[in-house]
This record gives sequence, structure tokens and C-alpha cells, in this order.
Amino acid sequence: MHHCQPIVAAMSQPPAYHGARSPASESTLRAALIAFAVVDLGLALFMALSPGAFFRAIGPFGASNAHYIRDVATFYAAIGLALAVAVKRPSWRVPAVAVSTVQFALHTLNHLLDIGKAHPAWTGYADFFSLLAGTAALAWVWRMAAKAERTGPPLPLAAPLPITQRSPT
Repeated sequence: MHHCQPIVAAMSQPPAYHGARSPASESTLRAALIAFAVVDLGLALFMALSPGAFFRAIGPFGASNAHYIRDVATFYAAIGLALAVAVKRPSWRVPAVAVSTVQFALHTLNHLLDIGKAHPAWTGYADFFSLLAGTAALAWVWRMAAKAERTGPPLPLAAPLPITQRSPT
């Protein structure tokens, strides 16, 4: 039965990846989601609990307004929570990272428009460039999450080899 030999030979090979992502890419994606969730939630807590200190340390633009700083904290908290949920719920990843990336990009643009209005002036530049780096990193995470969504679930750490059957001779 020579016509069965190619099938048996193919079955004895390790499984092909067929687009499934590696455990390493899954752990990188999860680590990035955790990192951004922690940053957003940390900023939200800092703004909510100590708006004056936040204004002096990070947001010295114009006059301080504790109410508006706490309002912004609610946005960071919501995005941070969505990113935290996305760590365990892959279906949340692309939407949560997309919203976070757009928010970071718009925030970066706002800081560019006001780059010379911070006191001291160097903080305007530091804020802008750190936000720009965050936007770029989030865009990379968004791309990674979209690719992971297209390729399916991660591979197990050790994929079992298929059982081969011998044809009767």
C-alpha cells in the first residue's frame, strides 16, 4: 500500500504551527497589558488621592484644579481596569489597547500644543516625549494583540506528537 506512505510520513512529523502564536509572544503581550494597567491605575490613584501633588510633580500646566484632576483620574482608572481585564480575557485585548492608544495619542498631541507652557519649562518637553514613547509602545501592543487575535490561542508549552499508525503490510 504505497499510496498510504505519504500520509503516514506526514502524521509522524511534529505538528505545524499553522499561525498559532508561541507561549513567549503570549507572555510578552500579557506583561505589556499588566505594565500599562499598572501605570494607568497608579496614575489614577495618584491623581485621585493627591491632586495637588500630582499637579506639582507631573502636570504643572496653568492653574491647579483638583476637581478636574480627579475627573481625569476616572478615565485612567477605567482604561487601566479594562487593560487589567484584558490580561485574562483575550477578547478584550484589541478594544482595550485601541482605546488606550488613542487616548495616549490625543494626550500626546495636547502636550505638544502646550509644550512651552509648563512650569518649569523642561517638564513640558519631558511630558511630551514620555507620552510619545508610551503611545509608540501602546501601538506596538495593539499590533501584537491584533496579530494574536488573528492567529488564535497560544500553543501549549509542549505540544504532544501525533500518534502514528502503521498500515498493514
